[in-house]
Amino acid sequence: MLSGAKILITGVLNRHSIAFATAKRAQELGAEVILTGFGRTMRMTERAAAQLPSTPVVLHLNVDSDEDIASLQSSISARWGELDGVLHAIAHAPADALGGRFLTAPRQSAIAAFQTSAYSLKGLVAGLLPLLRAAENGASIVGLDFDASVAWPAYDWMGVAKAGLEAVCRYLARDLGPDRIRVNLVSAGPIETLAAGGIEGFDDLAAAWSESSPLRWDPRDPTPIANAACFLLSPLAAATTGEILHVDGGFHAIGARRSLRMCGPEGGGR
Repeated sequence: MLSGAKILITGVLNRHSIAFATAKRAQELGAEVILTGFGRTMRMTERAAAQLPSTPVVLHLNVDSDEDIASLQSSISARWGELDGVLHAIAHAPADALGGRFLTAPRQSAIAAFQTSAYSLKGLVAGLLPLLRAAENGASIVGLDFDASVAWPAYDWMGVAKAGLEAVCRYLARDLGPDRIRVNLVSAGPIETLAAGGIEGFDDLAAAWSESSPLRWDPRDPTPIANAACFLLSPLAAATTGEILHVDGGFHAIGARRSLRMCGPEGGGR
């Protein structure tokens, strides 16, 4: 369903990442893929690229740099001349903006979290707009989200940044629809990635998720999320934009953990 599609994948750090699983699935479905890497993690991205079915080009990208985005646009233009899809899988918050430090986080750390995790979606899409507009059958942008409708333990300013990301998605969908460019998010359940390892309390959250989600949730398997991202990148989602697709085992739809006993009118457990 992605035969011949030209897709940019950001955020691949190793083979356990959601972005890697998406790149792998996209190649299996017929897409050509380019990856991006950044700074000290560039070598990690290159090693992960070599483990894909077909080793893709890895281009440098600091998503907070307008110059880097312009250079990326130029490089992709020289190779492909157009872009059918983009996976935005980039997020970061300083350590002092996470782990229960919501009230003590300094202003600059909160701003940094928003800039890299939310504004970057707009910055990247705007910078690549000529390539996206050139796609013959329209283009698709997919971002990775974590449910921002509630406050999570330890997630703090990253949670605020994800709420910003969800708003950015809606405004981009509004403005880019006339150009046949779709913008959607996949709200994923917790996955054991390198980034997740830096969030205090992640293991407890993943355990609670596995216990309470209606469908079985495996925090070691990003494949369901990759499949959903590829669906949104494909023509099968041609009339879908501004959407947040939950791929979390149904956890978002449940009001309480399974172990919580409810009392009926007579006070008895049921």
